[in-house]
Amino acid sequence: MVDTMPMNGTMTDVVLRAKDCDIYYGAYKAVRDVSIDIPKNKITAFIGPSGCGKSTVLRCFNRLNDLIESFRLKGQMTYHGQDLYASDVDPVEVRRRIGMLFQKPNPFPKTIYDNIAYGPRIKGFKGDLDELVETSLRRAVLWDEVKDKLQESGFSLSGGQQQRLCIARTIAVEPEVVLMDEPCAALDPISTLKIEELMKELVQNYTIIIVTHNMQQATRVADYTAFYNAQVVEGAGGKVGYLAEFNHTETIFSDPEQESTRDYVTGRFG
Repeated sequence: MVDTMPMNGTMTDVVLRAKDCDIYYGAYKAVRDVSIDIPKNKITAFIGPSGCGKSTVLRCFNRLNDLIESFRLKGQMTYHGQDLYASDVDPVEVRRRIGMLFQKPNPFPKTIYDNIAYGPRIKGFKGDLDELVETSLRRAVLWDEVKDKLQESGFSLSGGQQQRLCIARTIAVEPEVVLMDEPCAALDPISTLKIEELMKELVQNYTIIIVTHNMQQATRVADYTAFYNAQVVEGAGGKVGYLAEFNHTETIFSDPEQESTRDYVTGRFG
């Protein structure tokens, strides 16, 4: 098991914490022994080869894996010290506070305006909805591009614009954490750059975790990087993912402790 804290320097204000977590689907252990602290108002990148558990761990933080019937978590995941999997914790409230952005843009089949307004309306928002929609779109650096077509379908936007619309929709319900599962995988390089620039703006107000296969992206945007790996375990029914190393991004890419980390970031395997 790796230390939860990066070696050079300490973190303050831990928002999310995983401690001794094993993740199962039925009898199959998909991920073993993950312990990690996620710091407030920082970007943490999860990198590693396919099948190593990056997205699985990410989805545990807002209980999306609960939707998979065979899912089971051993260990503890906390949000500001509160056990996320305690019996009295409402998963819907967890997902409001810990928002999620997916690989492919998934706007609702509604107008641009209603994509943003939907969540606050469900929550019973009592303030100025027009102002909230504008503020959310401005934070997502999309307002100037859509302010004259708010009643058009969200599907009328380009892929990059749709992803920023989904970011605006996510932050409209005022989460503290935004999880991003390969948010640029379906986007062109220009749209990717806009999303990366947006992440650097948003991290002033939000804590961000991003799963990415793009190591250059991790070096560009992440303050901290967690390298996940996988190994074949006899009798386990397949590969088991694990957290190999966690540190400041610069250290992971220039002076990692683990040889496997060095091999991955230098392209020797992956």
